[in-house]
Amino acid sequence: QGGSFDVADRMFHSVKSTWESASRDNMSDVRELTPEFFYLPEFLTNANHFELGCMQDGTVLGDVQLPPWADGDPHKFIFLHRQALESDYVSAHLHQWIDLIFGHKQQGSAAVEAVNTYHPYFYGDKMDLNNIKDPLIKSTILGFISNFGQIPKQV
Repeated sequence: QGGSFDVADRMFHSVKSTWESASRDNMSDVRELTPEFFYLPEFLTNANHFELGCMQDGTVLGDVQLPPWADGDPHKFIFLHRQALESDYVSAHLHQWIDLIFGHKQQGSAAVEAVNTYHPYFYGDKMDLNNIKDPLIKSTILGFISNFGQIPKQV
């Protein structure tokens, strides 16, 4: 972000508020869990005491606010996430996630039915950047891709 931290209100600061935004409140919030959620408790703490800013509501950013079941302990949070990932429930339903991300529910009518659709810019196989001549449109699309990523190829 130009050599400085992003605006405080846009930074990851709370598991609860991030979950509520991505799962319910903001249909354009396309965040995903990164591998760090399953092995690296340190990413949840501001061990170097960086000044991360203050949100509009006055909240000063520091360590990530964890859900109550983690008891404020990043190690417990990661441990329980790993247990959930390795649970029988996840093993029995992992194929459904694969269908959404890589399979038949990634595009088309199955994706619409699963509420799993995105702006056409995010589908790499639908956009041929070489054919876009307008530099403003091309840079806008590249900006979207750079900031939000692309949908993986369907298998």
